[in-house]
Formats: sequence, C-alpha cells, structure tokens
Amino acid sequence: MTTQAPTRESLIETIRETIEKKNVELLHMQFVDLEGMLKHVTITAEQLDQAVNGKTMFDGSSITGFTPINQSDLYLSPDLTTFAVLPWTEEEGYSEARFLCSVKNPDGSDFEGDPRNILKKTVKRAADKGYSISVGPELEFFLFDTDEHGEPTMRTQDAGGYFEPSPKDDGEKVRLAIYKALRMMGFTIEASHHEVAVGQHEINFKYSDALGSADAATTYKWVVKTVAKQFGLHATFMPKPLGGANGNGMHVNMSLFDIEKQENSFYNEDDKNALSKTAYHFIAGLLDNVKDFVAITNPLVNSYKRLVPGYEAPCYIAWSASNRSALVRIPATRGPGTRVEIRCPDPSANPYLAFAVIASAGLDGVENEIECPASVDADIFSMSSAEIKERAIENLPTSLEDAINRFETGAIGRKTLGDHAFEEYIELKRSEWDDFRTSVHPWEVASYQSKF
Repeated sequence: MTTQAPTRESLIETIRETIEKKNVELLHMQFVDLEGMLKHVTITAEQLDQAVNGKTMFDGSSITGFTPINQSDLYLSPDLTTFAVLPWTEEEGYSEARFLCSVKNPDGSDFEGDPRNILKKTVKRAADKGYSISVGPELEFFLFDTDEHGEPTMRTQDAGGYFEPSPKDDGEKVRLAIYKALRMMGFTIEASHHEVAVGQHEINFKYSDALGSADAATTYKWVVKTVAKQFGLHATFMPKPLGGANGNGMHVNMSLFDIEKQENSFYNEDDKNALSKTAYHFIAGLLDNVKDFVAITNPLVNSYKRLVPGYEAPCYIAWSASNRSALVRIPATRGPGTRVEIRCPDPSANPYLAFAVIASAGLDGVENEIECPASVDADIFSMSSAEIKERAIENLPTSLEDAINRFETGAIGRKTLGDHAFEEYIELKRSEWDDFRTSVHPWEVASYQSKF
C-alpha cells in the first residue's frame, strides 16, 4: 500500500507552523549553477507567500552557464519538500531556513540551463517508459587544517586509516557534528567512517529518487563544508588533493523500478547473477556511453589525476558482479535492493547533471536493447598491458581535454543537457583546460629550471 503524498496546501501549512515554532526570520532560496555550485537569494519569512508562488526574481546573467545580460530575469520556484531549518543558525528566538529551487523563465516555463530542470527531464523520460529512478550516491571528502587567515593548508587533521576509530581518527568529532546537522535537516544516515587516505572521510545517506538524491548530495556538500569550518577545518571534495594517496570518489548506485508493478526492474531470481535483461541492457548503456559522459561525472583537470591505476579508482571500461577494479559493479544485495554501481564519478561533479547523464546512458541501453559484454571478474589492476589489450578492455579518457572532445562529438551530452547547457558546458570546460594548459606549474619549475 503506497503512502499518499502530502498536498501542496498541507506542505505550506506545515512550513508556516515550523517557521512560527522555530522563529525563522530568513529564508534562503537556493539553486545551483552549471558547475553545481550552490547559490541563494535571501528573503524574509514575511515573504513566504511570494516565495512559494515562484515570485522571487534574480539576475541570471552573472550565474555560470545561465543567461546573457539582455535576457537576465529569472524566477525561483521552490520545491516545498526541501524546506529545512538550518541547525547552525538556531539560537534563542531566531533561526534561518532554506528551500531548494528550480529556475523558471518569466513566462513560467522551465529555464533550460537549470541543472535541476535537466535532471527532471531525464526523470520524465524514464517515467514515460514506465520507470522511476532510484539513486544512492557515496561522496568522500578530505578535512584539512586552516592557517591563521582561515585559508586551507595541505595538513590533514588526523593520521587515521580505513575504518580506524579515535584517537587516530581525530575527524570523528567533526563527522558526528555533520551527522547531527544532517539528521536535523531530515537525512537518514546509514554509515559514517574514516576512509583509506589520511584525513579522508565518508558519510552515507539513504538512497532516494533521482531528484531527491541530487538535492541531498548538494545539501550534503554544503553542510560538510559549513560544519568543518566551525571546527577551524576546510572540507574539500576535490578529486585528488594529495598525490600518492587515494582520491575522493562519488560512487553512484542506480536502479530502475517498474512504476506499474512496483518492483525492482533489475532483479531476476532465475538469472545466474540474479539480474534481469533490463539490468544487463542498462549496464551495456553505461559502458557504451561512458567515454562520452565522463566530462560531466569527472569535470575537473584534477579529476583525471584520480582515474589512474593503483588507488582503487576505476580507469578501465568493464563490469563485474563483484570486482571493485571494474568501472561498473553489482553490489551483493538482491531483490528490491538490486542496483548497478558506477565507480568513476567524483564529488566535484554537479549531482543533477551527473545523475542525468548516467541515467540517460543506461536508458539508452534499455531502449536500444544493447547487448551487455561479458563480465571481467579478475583484478584488472594486476593485469599486464598485454592482457588488458588481449581482453579488449578500453581506458577512460586520461585528461579533461580528451573527455571534452568525446563529450562534444558524442550524442549523450546534447541529448541529455539540451543545446543551451551543452554548449555552455563545453565553453566553460575548454576555458578551464586552456587555463591549465597555458599555466606554468611548480612541477615544471622544479624539474626544468635548473636543469636546462
């Protein structure tokens, strides 16, 4: 028996009650730019009616990837289910709250450059085929000390290792504070632990529908950074902040549910891997399209320092029912929990765009019934170059430039993002690559200045 969703009127009434009870004075109307950076327009609680009716206007011309200056007026349409009081603002007689918003044009239509609207289009595409998309992301982060000016240093605040407790894991108290803040904002936390590298951490939250998970991932990154700063630390989701150590990943677990049958479309108890044809086609779609969407899931110059052998991050295009060196693996849970995990994304990615392209690629595999290749169950990292070549295992792009070239010539990017966001994204990332390419880096000076 399904639970009936609350009505708009009941949600607004609950929000009013919370505002009164918690003495909320300010409302932050939040949205993200093309890179996934969180932005907000702050209004007073007295403007709630204006806010919930989508009347909060802002200038989109200064937002990365949005609109030209002669078409700059945009409006914020809040998702009422994302209302949350911000725990760190609460004091006697005062607090602040937020909404996550979609962006609208003046005529009320969806603004095509809004990442949240882009993901909603992919969700609708799945729904038109009879599926809902469930997503569970796992975002890793590092904690670094800050200097006397509050700027981040390269010193980690602990010497802990994988799953180590205090006293070696000095970040445990920070994770606890993050956990409490997330819980107060409505998150269901499933696990919290120290990761492999020194100063590296992970807090996992419960899976949700695709849009809800993207909202949660965006909120999570904001909360982690905000709470860390209260401890005098800097939290970073940079993919590879430390050379010679594991980088930050954002493993994405995804499954399709049959809306009519109310069951997991990836599960088939009669298959040797307990996977359905839909699951195999979805996997094939990921493998077939990954080179063309990795510029979205791994969007930085630094992302490709993580995608190298030896640090658990997958760089070879293969799948397995268990092998963690493969790009795509199938976690052991079966039945309603059957899911596909893609392991290359990193947490610098815009969650809305990342989940959109991953789902879009998988749906391509399902719609076109792409045949799934044989699984690779051996450790790819221990294979020789000759064996990898013999097995015809391909590499992911090795630089942002290569990734953008594939993204531009492939079909999945424009199909998923639409013309506006697609072209803006390519321009943004080409500029980033050119800036990196033409800069002189410390390694070059150290290696060449005295030698030549």
